[in-house]
Amino acid sequence: MWYNRFYETKTDYLKNNKINLLYGPRRTGKTALIKRIFENTDKLMFIGEGDDVQLRKILSSNDKGLILSAFQNYEIIFIDEAQRITDIGWGLKILIDNLPDTTIIASGSSSFQLSSQIGAPLTGRSITSMLFPISVLELKIQFGGMHIFQNLENYLVYGMYPETLSKRNNQDKISYLLELRNSYLLKDILELENIRNTDKIFDLLLLIAFQIGNDVSLSELGNSLNLAKQTVARYLDLLEKAFIIKKIGGFSKNLRKEITKSNRYYFFDNGIRNAIINNFNILKQRNDVGMLWENFMIMERIKKQHYYNVYSNNYFWRTYNQKEVDFVEERDGKLFGYEFKWSTKNNKIQQEWLNTYKNASFEIINKENFLAFIQ
Repeated sequence: MWYNRFYETKTDYLKNNKINLLYGPRRTGKTALIKRIFENTDKLMFIGEGDDVQLRKILSSNDKGLILSAFQNYEIIFIDEAQRITDIGWGLKILIDNLPDTTIIASGSSSFQLSSQIGAPLTGRSITSMLFPISVLELKIQFGGMHIFQNLENYLVYGMYPETLSKRNNQDKISYLLELRNSYLLKDILELENIRNTDKIFDLLLLIAFQIGNDVSLSELGNSLNLAKQTVARYLDLLEKAFIIKKIGGFSKNLRKEITKSNRYYFFDNGIRNAIINNFNILKQRNDVGMLWENFMIMERIKKQHYYNVYSNNYFWRTYNQKEVDFVEERDGKLFGYEFKWSTKNNKIQQEWLNTYKNASFEIINKENFLAFIQ
């Protein structure tokens, strides 16, 4: 089944005089999206894979004549998994400098900085977009709000990957997520960074999966894994650049009672998180529903921010006397605080947050009012 994606109806983000970079986790449908956008075009289109030996040879050659002779007749050029091509930034620069009327798109399942391929060559010449797993926004537009409420618990357990949503039964969903975990999850990190200690990275992900919504200490992680603090920090950075986890820092105006040195980490997809811990139990049989809800809500909000160009600095807020706000958006000169509670009972306003910051608001997001938060 095809799920309508946000970018299908917003193709004005593709510019002819820029390199259009499309980032996103593996298996989120980047290739299918581009093919669908242009499926009815009468323009001459090139579609190439970063694994293609001949394509890699041409684009990494830095040979202007060779590159232009291969591509000058195309009106649309799409390079998938472009981070696999050595010096792809210079190859793309030659294309855009000499073919300004051509639509050029490069996609990658890892942030291109992971392989240091883009950087300086495309300064001022590129536009970046993100494609996430399916968002509630997209599902609501296609199927309506009742569909969301009926399937909400499944989203928390199995996540939002297109193929996961398409599976007819839960066992097929589990099998797909385990395949994704075992075959694709760390592929970019291992190949592009030549890291051989896969067990340590997976163990790190396992520890992070049990600390959603809690401050993460690099020293404690290092002690648990028998790794240096600096190595843990590097691995976490790579995992974020590979779109597996997302870091949120602490908010503070340098008040002595506030904690800011720690970070919190969330998974791009709930299904991947549950695959890491190998737990696909229904919500009634789990003790981590609060973690799942918080992870789901924060990532759905981040999807909204990206798709609708909501420019916000994102934080959490916590004091030494254990007062906290799960998610803080700093935008338009104001602070918007949100607490995520699966239950609709006995939820209290965080008054200390409101007393501390006069330009702040506070809202509790639960399973009854969440659609207004992410649509």
